[in-house]
Amino acid sequence: MTKLICLPYAGAGAGVYRPWRRLSSPRLEAVPIQLPGREEEYGAPFYATVAEAAEDIAGRLRAAVGTEPYSIFGHSFGSILAYETTHYLIEHGGPLPEQIVVSGSVSPRHRERRLISADDDEQAVADLRDLVGRDIESLNHPELRALLLPVLRADVQLLSDYEPAERAPLPLPLTAIRGEADAMVPVLQWRDWAAFTSAAFRELEMPGGHMYLADDWALVWKTIEELL
Repeated sequence: MTKLICLPYAGAGAGVYRPWRRLSSPRLEAVPIQLPGREEEYGAPFYATVAEAAEDIAGRLRAAVGTEPYSIFGHSFGSILAYETTHYLIEHGGPLPEQIVVSGSVSPRHRERRLISADDDEQAVADLRDLVGRDIESLNHPELRALLLPVLRADVQLLSDYEPAERAPLPLPLTAIRGEADAMVPVLQWRDWAAFTSAAFRELEMPGGHMYLADDWALVWKTIEELL
């Protein structure tokens, strides 16, 4: 059994990977990692830096995998968390994943500074719509908006402040996935992930836009299972 550590996109918690928990098989088990400030950890302080996030996620990951083999999947915001957490594990004694899968993200050196309104909720929703390229249905509901906007603002700020350190490429296989119609992730900047591994690199495009995985969770799970 291989565990697939799943890191969420901006604004989301571990619960977003519920469909994959149901699709887990004797070959591959989805293990979502919770981040503070959301779901059962609502009210816990958000990460202040990506370095802090990597250290904390590494601890949660170690508790989740024990001595079992595992790989890491991260989508969008989660891709950067996956990359930085893997470097943290390399620098602090592992255990190391067998592979890393980054999804819906340009490479670390191509990230652009993007912010959403900090004090105008309507403008923040419009900013997020422009960023993602689609309406975020949950933000149309006042109660959900009040819960989600603080998380989204914190995650977007975290990414905006992120500056990757100069490091050697990861010594393990890396697969980069994008939705073929993802305007947020230009092809050349996405393919640049190849420079961040010294092992095997694979690229794969899936039908859909930036949130392609939410359009067909089962198809993406099957694809990743075959990749791994």
